Amino acid sequence: MPSAPKPTACLALADGTLFYGQGFGATGQSTAELCFNTAMTGYQEIMTDPSYAGQIVTFTFPHIGNTGVNPEDDETGDPVAEGMVVKWMPTQSSNWRAVQELSDWLASRGRIAVGGIDTRRLTRAIRQQGAPHVAMAHDPEGNFDVAALVAAARGFSGLEGLDLAKNVTCAQSYRWNEMRWAWPEGYAPQTNPKHKVVAVDYGAKRNILRCLASAGCDVTVLPATASYDDVMAHNPDGVFLSNGPGDPAATGEYAVPMIRGLLDKTELPVFGICLGHQMLALALGARTIKMNHGHHGANHPVKDIETGKVEITSMNHGFAVDSQTLPEGVQETHVSLFDGSNCGIRMAGRPVFSVQHHPEASPGPQDSFYLFERFAASMNAA
Repeated sequence: MPSAPKPTACLALADGTLFYGQGFGATGQSTAELCFNTAMTGYQEIMTDPSYAGQIVTFTFPHIGNTGVNPEDDETGDPVAEGMVVKWMPTQSSNWRAVQELSDWLASRGRIAVGGIDTRRLTRAIRQQGAPHVAMAHDPEGNFDVAALVAAARGFSGLEGLDLAKNVTCAQSYRWNEMRWAWPEGYAPQTNPKHKVVAVDYGAKRNILRCLASAGCDVTVLPATASYDDVMAHNPDGVFLSNGPGDPAATGEYAVPMIRGLLDKTELPVFGICLGHQMLALALGARTIKMNHGHHGANHPVKDIETGKVEITSMNHGFAVDSQTLPEGVQETHVSLFDGSNCGIRMAGRPVFSVQHHPEASPGPQDSFYLFERFAASMNAA
């Protein structure tokens, strides 16, 4: 009977627990918070989602890499997640859109991955003990300084108090007119926009910008640190607050004053997603909290309290708005049916609203696209 292959990767948790497997992608070491994602598809979109900055992703679905990768599915230019952990090593891809193998793609972009891990055991540990701090190493020779890895995991500062939006935002403003992918032409440009929208980039996914364009918006993207005057200089019909990584309270140090300026000095429609939702909540006077292990997946049921409709949504967040702190005049509109946590708010009597989930990710597949149409309709009304 052949012996098991020598491990070429090691995942060390801060509590000293070790997982050994086979490395692929880049070699080296990374330190991060570990989360798990339950989505059955979209590993490339997940790895390139700026919201995963500072995190390594464990995929609970075992078939990762089987459709390869292609540049059309990137949510930003390069992978942002620090690494990936999977049950089975990727096999040769089989998909008509694939242009590269997952392992080669990760290696060319400096991201470490490990396969052959008991992801069920790892996911249970995350659920029971909270998202751990970890260090992961890939060495083709299988030589690991375990004590140093555990020490690196313990030395990781964590995401609380960490502003990561500045690390993933755009360096300068730019225009966006590409709409959602459609057969057979792919991504078509928006040639007849009706609304001028400023999108504040805290780590924006490209597909969110495409959805805005598909809803009739002429989109100008500004960096996360944009001031109220920067936003208003573009004379927008509405303002969009994007998704992003890190602790919302830390990003709020500079984002909240800008949003408060919009709320106090204008009647402009405002729409936020994910971190943008949390930024709006902070600007309105609510607070955010760190979750035990967060919500990461494409099968999360969210209830629209006002209509009773249940949407199947995509989630990616480790912090949440504390609904108990919502002030008078701010209504909770959506809740998670998994744990009752807040998933949406709006200002009473004003076109200002936001959601925690990702309506652009299409897990339903179109359950939540109405939110972009609602934003466009509010600009029509204004």
